[in-house]
Amino acid sequence: MHDICIIGDKDSVLGFKALGYSIFTVEDGFEAERVFERVADEYAVIFIVEEYAEQIKSSIDRYREKKLPAVVPVPGCSGTNGLGMSIIRDAMERAVGADILFKDE
Repeated sequence: MHDICIIGDKDSVLGFKALGYSIFTVEDGFEAERVFERVADEYAVIFIVEEYAEQIKSSIDRYREKKLPAVVPVPGCSGTNGLGMSIIRDAMERAVGADILFKDE
């Protein structure tokens, strides 16, 4: 369990194959959840397109406090919805007790 994979629509994930990542193409949230549940214990890092990460948030949350896998939402071809940055902000706030990265000026 030291590999990296990415879950998302074909257009968003195909380029990651060149990096040596395992890719799992899905067409909807239901399929994304099935794939996620299947690979969660096999991969150390799971990148998932934000659109699908948002749809399967409850499944991802079950792994949030575990050491592995690290689940990282990434923007898809259609752009970002802010989920990835929100998760990073929340994790940093829990770690240091304050929002030090994204403080509004």
